[in-house]
Amino acid sequence: MDSVYFFKGYDKVSHLENQNHHQRITQRPASTAITISAVLLFTLVIGLTLAPLMLKPIKEPTDTDPIRTICNVTRYPESCFTALSSLNASTKPDPETILSLSLQVAITHLSNLSSSFKSLNDLHFQPALKDCITLFDDALNRFNDSALVMKGGSGKELVLTKEKITDIQTWISAAMSDQDTCNDGLEEMGSTVAGKVKSQVQSCKESISNSLAIVANMQHLRQKFCRTMH
Repeated sequence: MDSVYFFKGYDKVSHLENQNHHQRITQRPASTAITISAVLLFTLVIGLTLAPLMLKPIKEPTDTDPIRTICNVTRYPESCFTALSSLNASTKPDPETILSLSLQVAITHLSNLSSSFKSLNDLHFQPALKDCITLFDDALNRFNDSALVMKGGSGKELVLTKEKITDIQTWISAAMSDQDTCNDGLEEMGSTVAGKVKSQVQSCKESISNSLAIVANMQHLRQKFCRTMH
């Protein structure tokens, strides 16, 4: 009899274990579903939080940003930016416009420097002064030619071709050589004349250098501003 009860008891235990096992199997998918739902909910919350930041409109560059971008290719970006910002009247200046303004700045500096040298009376260094005046006048002519060649037939539209860019770069390089030759001549003679117009000499040097850098990088700047070469 005991053995009979034993087997009956075993059957009950076995039946309970089967029920528990079935319940665990039934509960497992439910637990997995809850976990997946929680992950999806968390992802949705993160997405809704980041969406306004990702969809935030990109700030348009200010009017002076293009000038800053172009002046950054020069050796004297601060003087370039200061001088050109005061002259720029365009809301969206392009490389051609900035180069034209840069030429105007250099022409003004060369004219002022040439006038200053002509006003100096130093008989001892008169030969060197005369050479400098001639060199600065020559440099001024080269810049005037550069400004003229940029203009189209109407005299208003700025038109640059690869050939014109090459010509302008050659002329500005020659103008820079003119200034260097003047400075070398004054130094060889031990003249203190250059010191009297030191600030003008430096401003002129920087404006010529800035113009040369802009025209030398014109093709790169055109690509950056999505403009094609004529």
